[in-house]
Amino acid sequence: MVPLRGAALLGLLALLGAGCAGPSAKIPDLPDDEVKAEQHRQQLTASKTHFAALARLNEVAFKIKVANREYCEYVEPQIGIYAATTHSLPRKFGSAAGEALGVDSTFATVLTLAEGSPAAVAGIKQGDRILTFNNEAVPAKKTSEWMERWLRAHGDAPVTVLVKRGEEERRVTLYPVMTCAIPVVLSSDENTNAFTDYRKIVVHAGILRIAQSDAEVAAVVGHELAHVNMGHYGKRLQNMVLGAVGGAAIDGGLAMGGIYSGGVFRRHLGLAGARMFSVGFEREADYVGAYYAARAGYDISAAARLWRAVAQENPDSLHAAKTHPPTPARFVQMQKTIAEIEDKKRRHVALEPDLKPAQIEPAAAAQY
Repeated sequence: MVPLRGAALLGLLALLGAGCAGPSAKIPDLPDDEVKAEQHRQQLTASKTHFAALARLNEVAFKIKVANREYCEYVEPQIGIYAATTHSLPRKFGSAAGEALGVDSTFATVLTLAEGSPAAVAGIKQGDRILTFNNEAVPAKKTSEWMERWLRAHGDAPVTVLVKRGEEERRVTLYPVMTCAIPVVLSSDENTNAFTDYRKIVVHAGILRIAQSDAEVAAVVGHELAHVNMGHYGKRLQNMVLGAVGGAAIDGGLAMGGIYSGGVFRRHLGLAGARMFSVGFEREADYVGAYYAARAGYDISAAARLWRAVAQENPDSLHAAKTHPPTPARFVQMQKTIAEIEDKKRRHVALEPDLKPAQIEPAAAAQY
């Protein structure tokens, strides 16, 4: 029965295909080898583009996290590099990433290096192989995760690193610096967006594409770090709970009167509570984040341009939203914040954001 049904289905498809309209142009043949070769070239280009953006983001993030560590609840030691083997590179880039970046399967290759970092000061360069930390072999799999755990375990104590450049091996001593512990990662998403789930900061590739200066990138990273340090997640959760409790009380009152609401007030007031002050939190993150960028040494005098660029990419951002200020308001606020920071620089005043009295004290730093 099944083969007959399958044959009948194939016959029906053939009949439909014969009767359907198709292209009328004489389209050139596409040899498989040429298509595969072009696919390979595009994979190489995509890999190079992604890791160039990652190098830019990592440098900005390193500087931001060092300069503002006193505001972070958790800190950790870092040396300012990202290294990988072909086994530890993201799978989506495939073997092409190894070829494009000169990475092999055995030794961890330095792919990004932050200027002024302990690794850079010690003379390490992009393309160097990292063989050992204090004579412990750096693994070929989950390389960057291993390095992070190793550094956390040893704190800011000096580390002797065996480095291979070409055929030459040499030992260098690095002095890790304490930074904010939250990771900053690059998403290949081309949307002009960034966010934090309070365990990590995610910056979309679209931000790196439209940002004309590293100062603009720094303002974005600073914004997300400000969300974390200013406790916005906890405040939103508190507001959501208060809204939900109030809504549940209304649901309960209706139930006592014989009206079943299905928990609609609890759900809707919980959502309303979560959105309470959301725009204000975003404005605060813009303001404090600009200070974070300035404290890291970035000239943010032109950083306001980013919001005009975001508006061009996403015209809906020109108008009021439920959770974010419209981009024109963000542009004007950034201009005013920049003027405030520049005035403090001229007066040799510490670059500290002006906060309400209960918010002035920075978070007590704790090591992971």
